[in-house]
Amino acid sequence: MTTKLIYETHSTTLDNENGIATGWLPGELSAEGRRHSAELGARNQGVDVIFSSDLRRAVQTVELSGLTAPHLRDWRLRECNYGELNGAPRDALDPRVERIRTPFPGGQSYNDVLELTRSFLADVKRWYGGSVVLVVAHSANRWALEHLLGGGVPLEKLIAAPFNWQPGWEYEL
Repeated sequence: MTTKLIYETHSTTLDNENGIATGWLPGELSAEGRRHSAELGARNQGVDVIFSSDLRRAVQTVELSGLTAPHLRDWRLRECNYGELNGAPRDALDPRVERIRTPFPGGQSYNDVLELTRSFLADVKRWYGGSVVLVVAHSANRWALEHLLGGGVPLEKLIAAPFNWQPGWEYEL
């Protein structure tokens, strides 16, 4: 039984607009982000269940989307914990590829996020097989999904590539 997974990034935050790496801090959607949440909802009608990170910016994206499917919050979908660098200027995280195996000081590595995402996917497959599942999370989760479900693209390549936003990424489990 195939499960369709649609991945969307949380909507634009004040930190995004100001070049801040929010990490495990809650974050707050900007006015533009609030508008984008409604657009996310309009393009994702008909999903069976919604999972999001439990961080405020992801939860807020779902709450403002207008979607009515059950919404479950999962801490495994959090952004990478930048530890001492949560809330720092985005450039302070560079070079990020050095953090694939080595955790940020007081935080996680991108491999840690990969393993949490792998665990989440196993549960989705077990409990929501055959469903259409929307996931609203963060950049580190998108890299993990691309690696795990998008043909095994190396994390080094994904992290080093520029971010090209699009209205959702689709995967099959």
